[in-house]
Amino acid sequence: MTNMSDRWLSISEICEHLGVSSDTVYKWIDKQLMSAHRMGRLWKFKKEDVDNWVKAGYSAEQQNSIKH
Repeated sequence: MTNMSDRWLSISEICEHLGVSSDTVYKWIDKQLMSAHRMGRLWKFKKEDVDNWVKAGYSAEQQNSIKH
């Protein structure tokens, strides 16, 4: 049985997890700032990778650069 915390998350799931809009996530992906993987037409995320990215402070830095 697969560990549910290790599964790939969708855009909507990662947005809910981070408390940000899909527009913000798509901007992070477009600027190659966020760890995301394309599977066909869909973007998928590993929760652990995204959590490590946030803990490293990249989300706060990138959020400021997106606004400007």
